[in-house]
Amino acid sequence: MLTLSAPPDRSRGWTPPLLALVVGLMLEPMGWLLAAPMAWADEPDVGETARVETAELGSAQPEPSEASNSEIQPDTKPEASPWAATVELYGFIPWVDSTTTVRGFEATTNLDPGQVLNNLQSTFSARGSVEYNRLGLLTDIFYSQLGSADSRTGPDRLFTGSAGVTSITGLYDVALRYRFGEREAAIGKPGQYTLIPYAGLRVVNAQLGVSAQLRSNDPGMPANVVRQGSLDRTWVQPLIGTQASLFLSPRLRIFARGDVGGFGLSGQQDLSGNAQVGLGYALGNNTDLNVSWRYLGLAYNNGSNPDTGFSTNMNGVEVGLKLFF
Repeated sequence: MLTLSAPPDRSRGWTPPLLALVVGLMLEPMGWLLAAPMAWADEPDVGETARVETAELGSAQPEPSEASNSEIQPDTKPEASPWAATVELYGFIPWVDSTTTVRGFEATTNLDPGQVLNNLQSTFSARGSVEYNRLGLLTDIFYSQLGSADSRTGPDRLFTGSAGVTSITGLYDVALRYRFGEREAAIGKPGQYTLIPYAGLRVVNAQLGVSAQLRSNDPGMPANVVRQGSLDRTWVQPLIGTQASLFLSPRLRIFARGDVGGFGLSGQQDLSGNAQVGLGYALGNNTDLNVSWRYLGLAYNNGSNPDTGFSTNMNGVEVGLKLFF
């Protein structure tokens, strides 16, 4: 007898694996979703990284040096001008010893500073200089007019009496100069020096008048003799000299000057000269008060017979106010 049996039910055996497969497929995308934020958190932010690197590079750049700053920022300090100048007004009140000879008649005058002031009718004196770099010009003007001063007659002892001498003396210097050392200034460093040799011309103007009332010592001559004479001459002398200064402190300096003119070119005797040494103190940034001792000598004689001429020696204190530009 043929017996038919039903096929086996395989659905029961497949159910667990199939269920596990379905659950796995459903849970796998959820795992991806859960794992993605954690992965994103672990990855660096590209924008933030770039900003950090840029900041680090900026901080790592070296600071510009002083030289770079000086190249970037131009120097605004003005350049020193090649031009410079000085002006000095001064007063010279000396002791005066002079001898005046007019056609053989001689009178000698000796004055102290007080007597010079009493007989002084007019005076003017000033110095100035201008230079470009180291080369320049200088000038010195000295003018003095003295009224009649008591004098002595000559040594021949033929006459006794009194004499008077009036004098106008003018010295006008113009010279070319060259500077060694630092530019002239009111203020400088200790040890800073200036040396200026110069050469040029000196114009001399001498106007002398002599009057005398004499009593003769010779019985054969008149009892009273009045003699008058005058000398009025202007001439030019060659001139050479030098001046120097040295700072002892920022405001105090010592200075000196010396020159010679004439050399006998305009007469039998023709000579002039200056010698001066003193101290200068800065009253401001461009002003000096100068106090010095000065000697001024002047001698002239035409060599004629009878001769005419004069010699003057002045020495005393000079005070000046000097401005620097």
